[in-house]
This record gives sequence, C-alpha cells and structure tokens, in this order.
Amino acid sequence: MPSFRLGTRGSPLALVQANMVRDALIAAHGWSPDAVEIVPIKTTGDRVQDRALAEIGGKALWTKELDRALLAGEIDCAVHSMKDVETVRPESIAIAAVLPRADVRDRIVGVESIAALRQGAVVGTSSPRRAAQLKRVRPDLETVLFRGNVDTRLAKLAAGEVDATMLAAAGLERLGRHDVGHAVPVETMLPAPAQGIVGIEVRAGDEEAFGIVRAIDHVVTHGCVLAERALLAVLKADCHSPVGALATIEGGILTLRAELLSEDGAFHVHAQEAGTPGDPALPETVARDLLDRAPPEVRRLFEG
Repeated sequence: MPSFRLGTRGSPLALVQANMVRDALIAAHGWSPDAVEIVPIKTTGDRVQDRALAEIGGKALWTKELDRALLAGEIDCAVHSMKDVETVRPESIAIAAVLPRADVRDRIVGVESIAALRQGAVVGTSSPRRAAQLKRVRPDLETVLFRGNVDTRLAKLAAGEVDATMLAAAGLERLGRHDVGHAVPVETMLPAPAQGIVGIEVRAGDEEAFGIVRAIDHVVTHGCVLAERALLAVLKADCHSPVGALATIEGGILTLRAELLSEDGAFHVHAQEAGTPGDPALPETVARDLLDRAPPEVRRLFEG
C-alpha cells in the first residue's frame, strides 16, 4: 500500500507525539516501518512567539494549516495535542481516535512548590487558566507572557527572566524530561480541558482513513475528551477563558469536575457531576451550573 501520511506540527513535542501515533498504527496493523510517513507542517502558532494566542487568532493558529493540508488531501490524518484544538471544528473534519491519556497535572519549574515562591515572585505562563489559578492561591504573584516550546521556556527561566514557569507534565514526560519540575495536585490546579491527550483527525467521510486510525483509539480517554470538549462548547470558552476541567471514568461512571475563574483569580466557581459516559446532558448540566452560580466577574468571560 502507499504510505499513510500523518500531518503534524514541527515542534520537538509534536514530532514525538506523531511518532507515538506512527508506532501505534504500525503495531495495530502489522505494517512495515515505512508504511507511515510523517509530514511536518509549519503553523502560525509556531512562527509567532511574542504575543498571546488570544491576541492573534486563538487555537486555530495550531490547526488551520494542518486542516488545509488534510482537506486538500496532502495528508491522510493530522495529529494534535487536543488541548490546543479549538472547540468548534469544521464539519468536514472528524476526531477519529485518541491515544491513552498521560499525566494530566501541571508542573511548576524553578521551585519545589507554589508555596515556595518568594513574595511577589514572577511566573512565566501563556495560559490564562494557569495565571488565574496561581493568583487564586497566591494573590501576590505576578505572571508574564511566556511562549515557545519547552526548551525555549526553560532557557528563559535559566536566564533569570522569571522565578518559575508552568509546563504540562505530559509534554515533559513525552520529551523524556522526567526530572524537570514538580507536579502540582489537580486539587490545586485543575488541568486544561483535554490536557495530556493526543488526538488524530481525519476527513469526515474518509472511511478508509477513519478505519485505519480508529484501530488505535483508547475508548476511555475518548469518552473523557468528548465530555470536556462538550463542556467548553456550552461555556463558549475560548483562549481568553480561565477554565479547568477533568473527566475520569471508573467502574462505568464518568465524573466531570470543572472550574471557572476570573482573570486575577479573585473569583472562582467549581462544579462536579457524575453519570453515564457519552451522556450529552452531563457536561451541559455542569456548564449550566457553573454559569448560574458564577459571580459577574467570572460570567462575563463566558458570554462569547
């Protein structure tokens, strides 16, 4: 068969994740190593590093070039970090599979814990969620924009630009950086929706590609990511929105935890519900509960 073309961003982490998908496809189908071709595609999000995503187009900066290549037939599937994929996707593109979820937690790098930060410390992060959660715990902290891949951020930290930075544990582990940073409990910092999940998209209606990719789908993780993304859809959340969410499935029960925060972390609302995996009413119930109870300082961020 001709090689199955797998599109990805070109960052070190994206390429590691693409190779994870490649290896899983080869194992699932008994293919030879040359049966999958990895096609790196430069995205706007990779090119523009000096501004917050929300200022220059949001999460679509990570996906639009891959979407174009997929719909043009230049690649057969696209690999994404699912937390970077915008909530509303084109109807012509479908999430065919996800890999098993990795560690969902954030890690703080530069100190041993949030509590260990000096008074008035400066923390580098590009995430409104992380900034708000940090300030909720430590209102004295200052946060500054920190973008770039893992090595870029660690270099800025080493140069003394900030006292600490926050990175996803999953990304660090996939890069083999198990010794970098200290995990923050999810009770302190609920992760971004879909954090730690690698997803694979195909053209809607491309049954052959869908079938090939579906063979590596992790059903439990897929159920969790769909619930978290459904919550975002009801909230109308975007890159500006400080929102944390985590779905887990145990014993056939899906539990969805979520929180909304004001940008400065001063205001906060939390909700949790349990129910049947795949029930569309569950994430909607959680979202409506959050919005109904959210103070005005929080609700205004979710009225988009």
